[in-house]
Amino acid sequence: MLKPKKIKLNGQQSLSIIWEDGKEHIFPLKYLRDESPDAGNKGESILWNHIPPPPKGPDQPGKYEIDSIQKVGGYAIQIFWKDGNADGIYSWDLLRKYGELIENSEADSK
Repeated sequence: MLKPKKIKLNGQQSLSIIWEDGKEHIFPLKYLRDESPDAGNKGESILWNHIPPPPKGPDQPGKYEIDSIQKVGGYAIQIFWKDGNADGIYSWDLLRKYGELIENSEADSK
């Protein structure tokens, strides 16, 4: 498992990660929030046969702004969003996967 060498918040637009192998990924904050790995966002209610949550209303102010980031053990970060949400834990493996997906989609659009 590759680990980040440096994590940097670029204003309220993106999060940069430089990995141990020197590769850098830049994550738009909207992407990170919309792809949050929290159970409610990724379908736990359907997986466990619970009633799905009600449709979401308008976005809360601060939904795509980071308040703080905390390291979780040696394997992940937890992002605390300015709208009060902090449910998703982003593992290094997941962030690397997201970074590669973003990189590939940018290459495809060129």
